[in-house]
Amino acid sequence: MSRKTTLILTSIAILGFSGCTSSSDLLSPSTTSTYVPPTERKNALYSNDMRSVASGIQHDINYNKIELDTPEKKAWFKKLTYRLWDRQITNSQFMSEGLAKYPTHRYEFDFIIKGFASL
Repeated sequence: MSRKTTLILTSIAILGFSGCTSSSDLLSPSTTSTYVPPTERKNALYSNDMRSVASGIQHDINYNKIELDTPEKKAWFKKLTYRLWDRQITNSQFMSEGLAKYPTHRYEFDFIIKGFASL
């Protein structure tokens, strides 16, 4: 089989596995992203930046505390904010995931986005 034929067959196979994906789907960020856990060094940097963002909360009268009253909720929030900080998700994805769980906390999620952006 010639190299050209092999390339064409491979391309067809790849397109077959991809299903019906439009080019706009390929350009837009995925709504589901894989989570890459932090290294020890990245975790220390993230924690420092998160403390910096959190320090501004006490001076903001509009900020309402997000109830993270279980270990599961705390782990979810840490993972979500880490993914934002590490650019594993976009600001829009962060906001969507946050509001899906806490729909009345748009201001607070925006506060975090702006806090990370200002570092």
